[in-house]
Amino acid sequence: MITVHTIAELRSVLNAERRNGKRIGFVPTMGNLHEGHLQLIDQAKASSDVVVSSIFVNPLQFGAGEDLGNYPRTLQQDQEKLESRGCDFLFAPTDEEVYPHGREAQTQVEVPVISDLYCGASRPGHFRGVATVVAKLFGMVQPDVAIFGEKDFQQLMVIRRMTEDLSLPVEIQGSPIARNEKGLALSSRNGYLSAEELETATVLNATLRNASEQISNGQKDFAAIAEQAQNELEQAGFERDYYAICRRADLQPASEDDKELVILAAARLGPARLIDNIQIDL
Repeated sequence: MITVHTIAELRSVLNAERRNGKRIGFVPTMGNLHEGHLQLIDQAKASSDVVVSSIFVNPLQFGAGEDLGNYPRTLQQDQEKLESRGCDFLFAPTDEEVYPHGREAQTQVEVPVISDLYCGASRPGHFRGVATVVAKLFGMVQPDVAIFGEKDFQQLMVIRRMTEDLSLPVEIQGSPIARNEKGLALSSRNGYLSAEELETATVLNATLRNASEQISNGQKDFAAIAEQAQNELEQAGFERDYYAICRRADLQPASEDDKELVILAAARLGPARLIDNIQIDL
């Protein structure tokens, strides 16, 4: 695996691959990689000839008081993991390389409506930062296909909408949520939790599975199902954020007639804010 740190280096190596007719697959990350990230690399390898990953802790998507300064930076270990899964190129730029005119002067990309819901309401400006950096990375890498995990389902939808609206020639693929043996969605932020908190964290997915079962069995009072789930989370020691039963197509609140649903949930446990979701086909 070759690691490059500048846009000029990146374009040089990838232009050579394109001249040889290679299809470029891309997996953007913020590093501190776990098995979930590596499964994205596996999917990119299956969908392309050359796999590029990026590691960049994007300051634009962190709000005031969030964990930008404490976010784990583990470049050497990440390089070893990526190489072990057959990643071909790693792009690891500096803040100055990505935002050469500074963050305040950076042109920003905003996906309206969908960015204001759920995580967007809890973290104002978060999805503007995500859309901006992903648009820039797409311009730098110029991939044919890009892979994103479905754990952050709203983020995936924001990126799909941005790519469609801006007519970007990138195929967006979602990848199923990677979980541990107890059902906890793998996340870099799980590293903030104690052993006891990691055990408690599994309750989040348990409530999603229970809510999904209720809906699949014909219950239609979505507000009551969501409130019951949040009460269960609070009893387990979580601090509630949101719990939303949505239409999968646009993340608007689901109606009784909708058939393709997703339940989105976020809650705080100790020092970590955890997110998870489950999709339902009726």
